[in-house]
Amino acid sequence: MASTEAAAIALQDHAALWSAGEISASDVVDAACDALVAGLDTPGLRILAACTRAEADYDVHYLLPPALAELGLTFHPVASGAGREAAARALARRMLAGELKPWELTFRVHQRYGHELPLTERLAELDDEYAILEYGDRTVDQVDAEVTAEARRLAAHPRAPTEPADIPG
Repeated sequence: MASTEAAAIALQDHAALWSAGEISASDVVDAACDALVAGLDTPGLRILAACTRAEADYDVHYLLPPALAELGLTFHPVASGAGREAAARALARRMLAGELKPWELTFRVHQRYGHELPLTERLAELDDEYAILEYGDRTVDQVDAEVTAEARRLAAHPRAPTEPADIPG
């Protein structure tokens, strides 16, 4: 069973990735279920976790922000800079967990943000380096190591709170 802190981080990451269009709404519902199993429990989280796959595409948009707020977590609007940074950090954590290869991380970040997001500029540059490896003196392993170091830097962002926020009633 995942710790409540890990479940809160995973839910926050899923919210950021969904907001950025990286994952489906049903993936967010799955993360809500995992959070409940891990011991996080609020009314909004229970409602979110109860969505069927068919309902998720319609309901996550409305259910996710209040569920996160009850847990003291943040929902970042789709086009916000903070949301893009949160999604990039979530992708970095996925790479470090073995869910993405280093080149996949750089490709996704570079494709989505180009060289315009200061937080991920180095990853975009490293994606460019993958493209020219055959012409230079660097190896895939060297670039992979640099991507991994950059992913660790991004993932070191302060963790999401795990205590429910006081919600005025």
